[in-house]
Amino acid sequence: MLAAALLLALPSAAGPFGPPPGAVMSPSEGLPPEARGIWPGARVSHGVRAVVAGHPGADRELLGDLARRADLAGARVAEVLGQPVRPVVLVPGSAGEAARLAGVAEVDGLAAVADAGRVIVVPENFARLTPTGRDVVLTHELTHLVAGTEGLPTWLYEGFADYVGYRDAGLAVPVAAAELAEEVRAGRPPRELPGPAAFAPTDDTERLARSYQEAWLACRFLAERSGEGTLVRLYRDAQRAGVDRALASAGLSVGTLTAQWRAYVRRQLA
Repeated sequence: MLAAALLLALPSAAGPFGPPPGAVMSPSEGLPPEARGIWPGARVSHGVRAVVAGHPGADRELLGDLARRADLAGARVAEVLGQPVRPVVLVPGSAGEAARLAGVAEVDGLAAVADAGRVIVVPENFARLTPTGRDVVLTHELTHLVAGTEGLPTWLYEGFADYVGYRDAGLAVPVAAAELAEEVRAGRPPRELPGPAAFAPTDDTERLARSYQEAWLACRFLAERSGEGTLVRLYRDAQRAGVDRALASAGLSVGTLTAQWRAYVRRQLA
């Protein structure tokens, strides 16, 4: 999900991390179950609600910064979903270790992944993000953990997570969706909502970014059309009864949503 708007001007091994107020380093014995038994001698930082655990060589300032950002992300998710959030974040030493912890083959193009109740940072990619980008990514992944994804089309759960992630980010739509905007202005708007294959890890980060942007704008359209509460209810209804019935309760079908979303994308980005 490395959209250009979220990246630093130049890749770096580590961004400028400052120790946040209130983040306290603690021994690994204080870890929640989701983070235990991974690294002997793990380094740990606590926020107000968040717990961040890193490999033994993890940078302490990075862990403290992540604890503060995870607290912020948790508050943003809680505001939308109406339930308390206690973020657990893991910081492995490499992308390969991140993939192993998440139980996936690769994490190309991803800055973090959600798995088994925790957010796993992909350190090489996460370090390339702007401060706003880090907040968006953590909020996105926490949304997956809290809202769940079971039984939903990929465009809905990825788009909803980006909706929550970008909601308070302060980025204009053409900036946050720069890759998709370029395609729209070139006369190549999306034809259909992105399917699962569009979100597969890939070296083509621009293509991956466009897929997330397409899904985000579908959920943003739904929220603007009927209100944020309706979007949240539609998400929950889709989990219980399927997306077709959930859309029908909002006066839509996949076909009518697709047509209205395509028009919305053109209005926002042309």
